[in-house]
Formats: sequence, structure tokens, C-alpha cells
Amino acid sequence: MAATLELGGVTLSVLKKDIKNLHLSVYPPAGRVSISAPRRMNLDTIRLFAITKLGWIREQQKKLAEQERETRREYIDRESHFVWGRRYLLKVIEVDAPPRVELLHGNLVLRVRPGTDAAARGEIVSGWYRDLLRGKIPALIKAWEPRLGVRVGAVFIQRMKTKWGSCNPAARTMRLNTELAKKPGECLEYIVLHEMVHLLERKHGPRFVALMDRFLPRWRETRELLNRLPARHESWEY
Repeated sequence: MAATLELGGVTLSVLKKDIKNLHLSVYPPAGRVSISAPRRMNLDTIRLFAITKLGWIREQQKKLAEQERETRREYIDRESHFVWGRRYLLKVIEVDAPPRVELLHGNLVLRVRPGTDAAARGEIVSGWYRDLLRGKIPALIKAWEPRLGVRVGAVFIQRMKTKWGSCNPAARTMRLNTELAKKPGECLEYIVLHEMVHLLERKHGPRFVALMDRFLPRWRETRELLNRLPARHESWEY
């Protein structure tokens, strides 16, 4: 069961696990704070660690509070949707044929069978976004593998509630957020490279930063762009 700490007006949830180090996370949209800690670590030690991180926690919560949110999508005519950073108006066409999504004359055209509800329309569009990413990611990986001297085993594209991507260095696999298809192309390349660099350095320490600086000198600007763009409306959980 998770314990709770109250520090300077910040509530932190503490969950003990079979791990060696402390892990602190601030989750969107509301800035919920969680600390994962080794099972044997006492609460006073965890409290002292959290106190040293209060400034960083408040900074992250402020960024989340200021981030623009998408409105809830209903998948109806003239609703705004984004593809590679560009805004399109949705046009829904009901037709007795297999569903299809395409960009046509400045519109995102969604063809569905009559009576298809919003949830089903959303799944169709999400599948289309995944296909867009599948078409872009292999070329990015192929371009970066020889430069980094690594090999990616497999890539999984899925809806991720709290991350743009993740990497399992032991298995040489990556997971990427379907939402990246809505963002500018440079954001996708930044995240792909970020996860590939984890094949060289697991943690976000000085060596990781140095590698990012070496291979993508403007990565901080791209990260800021990605974090400024509208995020999904959902209340993300951890």
C-alpha cells in the first residue's frame, strides 16, 4: 500500500518496490507526484530525498498547469485534428464500406459505416496514426543506428499515458506513443533518438546529456517545442 507525504503544500505518494534506487515522477495532467522506493528504505530517508527535490517538483507542476489541453474529441464534422504538427478539419463520410482515413484537400477525411459511434471512430483514427508512425520510424532508426553504433531489436507503437517513449536496453526494444504522429516530424526524431541513446546509457545522467548534445545539438529546443504543444485531454494515471 502506498504511503503519503505532505511537504510544503505538495502531496507525494510513496510506493515501495523491489528496486535499488529512488525514482521520482510528476505525472500529467494535474502534477501528481509519486516516489518509488526500495522496500527497506525508511520513510524519513525518503522524506529527506523529497525535500531536496521540492523545487524541481514545483517547476514540473507549473509546466503541466500551463500546458494547453486538447478538447475532448467527438469525431464530428469540422473538429480540429493534428497530423505532423499541422491542423486539419475532420470530415466524416458515412458509407457502407470498410473504414478509411486520408488527408484530402486540407481535410482529415474519415469514412465509416453508418451508425459508427464516437468511440469506434476514435479507434479507427488512432489506428491510422499508428500506421503513419510505422511508415516513418524504420527510416529514422536505419539512419541513426550506424551513427550511434547500436541495433534496435523491435519497436512497439501504442497509446502511452505518461510518456512519449520508453526503452528496454536489455531487450533492445522501444515503445513509442501514438500521439507522436500529431506532432512535428522533428519531435518524432528527437524521441526516437532519445530512446536509442538509452541503448548506450540507461540513465539520464551527464553521459546521456553529452551523447544527446553530440548527436542532436538542438534537442533541448525540440523538447521544449514538444512540451509546449497541446496534450490529450484525459486525466492520465500512473
